[in-house]
Amino acid sequence: MNKTEIPDSFPSDPSGAFSLAVDGMGGDGAPEVVVAGLAIAAERHRDLRVLLIGDEARLQPLLAKYPRAAAVCTVWHTDVSIPMDMKPTQALRQRQSSMRLAMDAVASGRAQGVVSAGNSGAMLALAKIVIKTLPGISRPAMAAISPTVKGDVVMLDLGANVVCDWRNLVEFAVMGEAFAKAVLGLPAPTIGLLNIGSEELKGDEKLRVAAEMLRESPLAAQFHGFVEGHDITAGTTDVVVTDGFTGNVALKTGEGVLKMATTLLRRVFQSSVLAKIGYLLVRPGLERMKEWLDPRRYNGAVFVGLNGVVVKSHGGTDAEGFAAAVDVAMDMVTHGFNDSIRERLSHMGALLSRQKVAEEREVAVPVS
Repeated sequence: MNKTEIPDSFPSDPSGAFSLAVDGMGGDGAPEVVVAGLAIAAERHRDLRVLLIGDEARLQPLLAKYPRAAAVCTVWHTDVSIPMDMKPTQALRQRQSSMRLAMDAVASGRAQGVVSAGNSGAMLALAKIVIKTLPGISRPAMAAISPTVKGDVVMLDLGANVVCDWRNLVEFAVMGEAFAKAVLGLPAPTIGLLNIGSEELKGDEKLRVAAEMLRESPLAAQFHGFVEGHDITAGTTDVVVTDGFTGNVALKTGEGVLKMATTLLRRVFQSSVLAKIGYLLVRPGLERMKEWLDPRRYNGAVFVGLNGVVVKSHGGTDAEGFAAAVDVAMDMVTHGFNDSIRERLSHMGALLSRQKVAEEREVAVPVS
């Protein structure tokens, strides 16, 4: 059997392709968190149809407990799962794992997207091998949504590609724009390239070439230029593009600052009787802020640039967080996320090819 073939026993959905193939065994709280999350998601998405893949003996009692999830799920049994600490190379050999079968379902066209809270490295490796990248995309990227003072921002790459060239950054901009349209509902998202300064001469060669390409592209009107670290939370642009190393550091730094701020606030309000009285006065506002910054709202990192929708839920999330990851996947499926990327790339093909040829000629010129 090749990697995109599906056995005759593959469950079918009378309405056509399943909306999503869900790894029922991925994540710290699986399978209960997965099924409970699907029950919440079923309330929000009336057209949700799920191929739930995992150990039927464990899934069926949970579906009986959550009838709303049962109404939208078809179970495909496998008792093989990928542990959170398994190396990607080992995961690729587990051809009957719940994560692999979910990928196979998308690669064969039986489902439109995958959601898993499982092993991140294994998920990326399987997605690249089984689902493959879109034509014109050299590397998939990891994208996610973060809060800002103005609303939300899409950031990518967040760790899938440590080293990038200018072409990767331009592709990330195209994918980030499509993601912001599909998930945030923005008609013309603004785009910024993360740099050490906003001036045109700042940064290395790859950043300057990527900026030049975007200024000449169909995205020119939406391209803001270079942005700095503080612009991420300020909401200066709707999309922030960077390489995976810098993006991951920025993401983890932001998470750390938020935890520190929460800890310091708790100390302040516990420091005296007056501080405790002050807490009671401001508590309603703090509760609203807590809800706004709730990480479960932003659960659901996406591997963009693939021939299908692939959403990675945080492994330690709860049911509400898993439902948020399903929300992201459904938004992308419903709004034709990949079609938008294909359309943009078709309009940028000549521009990217011209720059590549110019670089090849420059390399070919002998040094005197």
